Amino acid sequence: FPIMEDKGHFTREEINSTVWEVPEKYTRLKQIGTGAYGVVCSAINEKTKEKVAIKKLHRPFQSEIFAKRAYRELRLLKHMKHENVRRWSQAQQAADVYLVMPYMYTDLSKVRGHLSEDKVQFLVYQMLCGLRYIHKAGIIHRVSNQFNVYCGILDFGLARSTDAEMTGYVVTRWYRAPEVILNWMHYTQTVDIWSVGCIMAEMINGKTLFKGKDYMDQLSQILKVCGVPGQEFIQKLESPEARSYIKNLPRHPRKDFSTLFPRASETGIDLLEKMLVLDGDERPTAELALEHPYFDGLREPEDFPEPTPYDDSHDNATLSLDEWKRLCYKEVKSFVPFPRRDSKRKNTLTMSP
Repeated sequence: FPIMEDKGHFTREEINSTVWEVPEKYTRLKQIGTGAYGVVCSAINEKTKEKVAIKKLHRPFQSEIFAKRAYRELRLLKHMKHENVRRWSQAQQAADVYLVMPYMYTDLSKVRGHLSEDKVQFLVYQMLCGLRYIHKAGIIHRVSNQFNVYCGILDFGLARSTDAEMTGYVVTRWYRAPEVILNWMHYTQTVDIWSVGCIMAEMINGKTLFKGKDYMDQLSQILKVCGVPGQEFIQKLESPEARSYIKNLPRHPRKDFSTLFPRASETGIDLLEKMLVLDGDERPTAELALEHPYFDGLREPEDFPEPTPYDDSHDNATLSLDEWKRLCYKEVKSFVPFPRRDSKRKNTLTMSP
């Protein structure tokens, strides 16, 4: 399989039992993250002296399914041209695929203490700007959580086009929308809005809002705050087991969000209440959420570029392993870097409370 940087030299080293083979210009590799579909290392680009993040996809060509997943991630990342969506800057391919991306010096999991409201406003605004762009391209992100969202939305390994069949296990449990837990299979882009609501709540109170110990405890935690839904919601559930379970729960009302979030402003509470609604059909889209008064004074026209629709023609394709490899190679070879907009306003934010 062709190596994209064929004029350079490569170094090979083992990091936490994983063999990495990258161009020699990338030095001081250090593992900073791992997941079901890849491992991420930080590194220094000795030519530019910039710190980067390199994601090694997990056995991308082990099978047709793995190769299809790798191709989908390449396509999605390449398609994104918004400053609040992190995309790959280059890639190397041999037996493995490595994605080289800008290094994120922090994420929300590293924030200590309470954030001031202006910082919460700013961060939620940035998340929604990124999601608006992703959603208007026809994509559901589904991995929004405090570890991969901080002004930039990261990791498209689990993203899908909006008309694909979906499963409920993929989102980090604490940020998982109730319709995903209840196997309401044909959910919409508002699953990501629920995740943003969970993150916003966590930034305001300094602790996770729905910290379920397991699948059912997660749902229980949500219903204690949001109340047990009525018949209209229950009828929308496709799973007979889910309908039966909800019907048999004791009735209790939705909690008062002004009591739950005493540090939040009236407009902040109103936005939270709209995002953390059990029925995904009743949540605002990212575009509508950005029109909320909570973000008055933050909006800039250049924050809302219009994406081209994502071409998902291969999402349901059944191809051979060699055909998926060729498609991956084509995506890497045709990559063109996206010039990022410099915004003085966005560079002044620090993560101290």
